[in-house]
Parts: sequence; structure tokens; C-alpha cells
Amino acid sequence: MNSVLIIDDDKELCALMKKCVEQENLSAVVAHGGLEGLRLLGENKGTCCLIILDVMMPGMDGFQVLQKIREKNNVPVLMLTAKSDEEDKVSGLRLGADDYLTKPFGINELMARVNSLS
Repeated sequence: MNSVLIIDDDKELCALMKKCVEQENLSAVVAHGGLEGLRLLGENKGTCCLIILDVMMPGMDGFQVLQKIREKNNVPVLMLTAKSDEEDKVSGLRLGADDYLTKPFGINELMARVNSLS
């Protein structure tokens, strides 16, 4: 089964996104930090069809995680951020993100993007 890897330090948001992804007949794996996310990606490499990646996380931020992902993997990445300035979006896209969604966002918009990328 195809799975979506969710990497975000907001545990409540992760639980909500996981529930929504699973309602679309996809499995979801959750990591609450960048290093954990990279480890889970390695463990789920053959089944991961999409990564939802938060930008602002303690320790390793989403841009750093994205750089590591792109060294070895071409799985689609949807970046999430609380920052809405164009510079952050452009940076993420230049690093290899496939799409960008600004928090707060509507669940319907998130799921439309998940469905188009997965």
C-alpha cells in the first residue's frame, strides 16, 4: 500500500493529517522531527508515495530535511509553513519541493494537493 510520510513537530496537526490521509485509502507514517523522518523514509522507501514536510521544526528544519531527501530520493514533497513570504516558498521549490502550502490551511485544500501528488 502507498504511504504518506508526515514530518511535523505539531503532534495534533500530525494526528489530523494522518486521519485525513487514511480516509483517502492511503497509509500514513508520522515523524515529529527531521532525523526521525529521514529514518522512517529509509524504512519505508519502497512504499512512500508522498512526504508532507513542515519547514519550521526544532533541530533540523524542513529545508535541511528536504536537501537530505533529494540526495537519494525523488518522492514528491509537499512543504508546509507558517511563513507566507515568497522568499521561503521560492527557497523550498528551488531545493526540490513539489508543492507548498501555507498554514493555516483548509483540510480540503491539503487533501486535494495530496491526491494530485501521490
